[in-house]
Amino acid sequence: MMNATTEGSMTEEFMLRCRAHGLKITPQRLAIFKALAGSKEHPSADGVYRKLVALHPTISFDTVNRTLLTFAEIGIIETVESHSGVRRFDTDLMSHHHLHCVQCGRIIDFTDETLDKVPVPEKAIGNFTVLGKRMVVSGICESCRKKHA
Repeated sequence: MMNATTEGSMTEEFMLRCRAHGLKITPQRLAIFKALAGSKEHPSADGVYRKLVALHPTISFDTVNRTLLTFAEIGIIETVESHSGVRRFDTDLMSHHHLHCVQCGRIIDFTDETLDKVPVPEKAIGNFTVLGKRMVVSGICESCRKKHA
């Protein structure tokens, strides 16, 4: 849960980033950002839409989806790998890695300095400019293991 100071600084950074990219700060964009801010859930566009539509009944799924893609383009959020084929989003722009549950689709963040320091092999890069890297570990989460035990 965010405190007022954290939320205020995140909102200020969001507004600065929007302005730097010539993006107007509309009530819908601000609502979508606030629905994401501080989330650890890695929501899909549909998840964000369902969260918002109760408070903003005139907002459309298309608006939410296009806004999320725009936010990803300008670096406010990142898209996340997903086993379900549904695009998911991550608000944590700090270096971290993901655990993916292949049964329920849950994505769990974790950090590890050792993984952060692993170099990308030159053979894998070729003529590719690396902008970032993230380890993704696939498996079955504790909740799913308990359900199927």
